[in-house]
Amino acid sequence: MTIEVEAGDVDRLAALLAEVGEDAPAESRKVVSRGALQIKQDAQQRVQGLQHAPYYPRSISYDTKQTATGAEAEVGPDKHRRQGPLGNLIEFGSINNPPRPHIIPAGEAELPKFEKAMGDLGVRMLEGS
Repeated sequence: MTIEVEAGDVDRLAALLAEVGEDAPAESRKVVSRGALQIKQDAQQRVQGLQHAPYYPRSISYDTKQTATGAEAEVGPDKHRRQGPLGNLIEFGSINNPPRPHIIPAGEAELPKFEKAMGDLGVRMLEGS
């Protein structure tokens, strides 16, 4: 099998990939931020109504940061907010309380939507729109 490629095609592809590479971290942060917000809101909803921790759902937050190659997010209870330190006990339970999974299931529910959004972003960026 032989593939013929002209030098101009390679140059155009290299220029497109360089341009996409410059914009990718900032654009991916938007997708990561949206996914983190969805996880936060889903987790808050899953854990509503705890009599012993009524303020806990409001302790769930998220932070994002841009890296050189993309973006990352951290979602979970903020230990500096009211009842935030109860996160592990609520998610995983204790000897006295059954677990109430909410962060992990929210992340698992968001994963296919996040993967699709990242794929769509890649296509949009390569198409130049």
